[in-house]
Amino acid sequence: MQNELKVKTPHGEIPAYWAEPDAVGKYPTMVLIHEVWGLTENIKDIARRFANEGYIVLAPDLISHTGVTEKVDASIMAEIRNPATRDEAQKKLREAMTPIRTPEFGAQTLDRLKSCIDTLLASENSNGQVVAVGYCFGGTYAWQLAINMPDLDAAVPYYGHAPEDESLLSKINCPVLAFYGEKDENLMKQLPILEATMDKLKKDFTATVYQNAGHAFFNDTNKAMYVKEAAEDSWLKVLQFFQQNLKSE
Repeated sequence: MQNELKVKTPHGEIPAYWAEPDAVGKYPTMVLIHEVWGLTENIKDIARRFANEGYIVLAPDLISHTGVTEKVDASIMAEIRNPATRDEAQKKLREAMTPIRTPEFGAQTLDRLKSCIDTLLASENSNGQVVAVGYCFGGTYAWQLAINMPDLDAAVPYYGHAPEDESLLSKINCPVLAFYGEKDENLMKQLPILEATMDKLKKDFTATVYQNAGHAFFNDTNKAMYVKEAAEDSWLKVLQFFQQNLKSE
């Protein structure tokens, strides 16, 4: 079953996409957090894929109200990949992204995600377990949910930015499985420090790095970045990760 809906949050209603298995039963729930492109057909397709694997999935639209999705599109990313237009394109991208980089936006987004989780857990078909999966922008917020929701059962950030503050990472209670592409230079610079910190804190953290892949390797609608082998392997690893860390009914 799939449908569009509105989720009530402390900051007004937001659009969202709901997908769940057709068979009657109790299922784990998932908040699926989109890339900076917003709640695209690609994210809805991923939601349906997880529903087919036995999850109740809610994918919220967290940024369309900011106007970012109207300014950030594939043309900007193409300009960034072109050395001749890179500098100017990066300036345009930074300007376009300003609304979603404020502390106020971050706090409100966490509130909205918590409301989404409340909506998931209120479903009569929920078994009371909840996980977070996010990509890029969403990967960063998957980290934030792991930090700010002590009852989260598991988190899977794809190429998301984890905070460097050890005191924040110390709040994580759930297992975290993170994915990276070796060509994603900024995140790869951060990863050794993150791994050392998570190990020091004795957190359940696994990082998988795919060779010959970069940022957004999972998005099969982004032909410039999609890496089939990495995407397919990570999908299997996510399903195994949840099977290992969620309680059986």
